[in-house]
Amino acid sequence: MVGTEEQYLKRLYGPDDLHVQIKAMIWHVNDILVGEGELRINKTFVERIMMAVTEVNGCRYCSYFHTQVALKEGLNRAEIDHLLSGCLEEAPEEEIPALYFAQHYADSGGLPSTHAIQCLQETYSIQKVKQIREYIRIIMIGNTWGNAFDAFLVRIHGKPVAGSSLGKELGVIFGPLWMIPAVMLKYVFNRSPSFSEVR
Repeated sequence: MVGTEEQYLKRLYGPDDLHVQIKAMIWHVNDILVGEGELRINKTFVERIMMAVTEVNGCRYCSYFHTQVALKEGLNRAEIDHLLSGCLEEAPEEEIPALYFAQHYADSGGLPSTHAIQCLQETYSIQKVKQIREYIRIIMIGNTWGNAFDAFLVRIHGKPVAGSSLGKELGVIFGPLWMIPAVMLKYVFNRSPSFSEVR
């Protein structure tokens, strides 16, 4: 059930934030399309990243979906519950730095500190760092959309969320319909190096 304004603890982002997230995701999509074997992070690692970000942002749709995927990939219920409560102690030791970074990325609203980025780069290969960041971008988009949709549901039940607005909620809900095609066209026809460092 969607909470009232007083109970609404989900992180909200506006259409501008969503546009930046989509732009960053599309500009870096090749990071998860290339590489084999040791160059790729495995599916359970991906699901841990997804849940680490989702726990911070509080998206119930992503939480449910990635719980189901994680169970199919072999994660046990206890670890999933820990991840969705922000606790990383059940995760493999080698993945914990990435999961801390994922939490920090979400907590900073997609603006991780230089120190956090450096720590990630010192821990993993360049290819894995790129993949980790791209999976984080993907789930940030899902969280952004899901939380805006929930805020809209709260609004139509007469309890609008403080700090939000109908325009922002609808902008996020319907934004991908034009943002994704527009960014893809720009990517294809005007690939600019200036996007290489975006978030």
